[in-house]
Amino acid sequence: MAQISLDKSLGLTPHCGKLHSAMSFLPSIYQVRTCSKLLTVDLRLPLPRVRNILATAACLILTLGFIGCETTVSTNLPEAPMPQGSVILSPGDIVKVTFPGQPDYNQAQKIEADGKINLPLVGPVMAAGRTVASLQGQLQAMYASQLSNSEVVVSLDSKVTQVVIAGAVQKAAKYVFDRPTTIYQAVMEAGGPDQFGTLSKVKLTRLLNGQQRTQVFDLRPIPQGQAVRPVYVQSGDVIVVGENAF
Repeated sequence: MAQISLDKSLGLTPHCGKLHSAMSFLPSIYQVRTCSKLLTVDLRLPLPRVRNILATAACLILTLGFIGCETTVSTNLPEAPMPQGSVILSPGDIVKVTFPGQPDYNQAQKIEADGKINLPLVGPVMAAGRTVASLQGQLQAMYASQLSNSEVVVSLDSKVTQVVIAGAVQKAAKYVFDRPTTIYQAVMEAGGPDQFGTLSKVKLTRLLNGQQRTQVFDLRPIPQGQAVRPVYVQSGDVIVVGENAF
């Protein structure tokens, strides 16, 4: 296979500089590769016409394909979750309430839509909008007059995770997960990529220390059966599935 350099003899203008540096010559056809796409031209056409087609069509491909060829600054997001004491409770979360001095009262409760849980002796207690530590302190104060040992331990048993999934997916929407969910699982929950989407460009945007940071993932090895370290979504994440160039 002979390599023919792309130069002015083909009539390509300077703004076509994003073309890859070489063009393959095969019997009866020219192939121009740009952004992983091939433009094929029949050499049986008159040579000047071939040059014009190559120049015009290749530059058109570049113009239409800028979105597919653009790059996103990818930041490695930290894996460590926030400490439970800093998590803000919300409806749908499940909290575990333990009474060391009264084990019969131990229970796990789901925070209802009104933001409350219902506990023995004290009745409804507002839990939504509080941290785990704040709720624990409130319960200890409430049980001080109810139990000889008013120690109460509150822990987060299950956290509802709200994630926005957008871009080239079948069902773009806000999703609520009540179990640990990976990025791949979240994308599949949205129906997976649509006819324009690709798993090679999945962007995860997360709010960290008051700044939105984005990391780009290539999820293609997962459905191919390769072993991949799972990355779990967190509440407030935004996932955008990118599109193929064409």
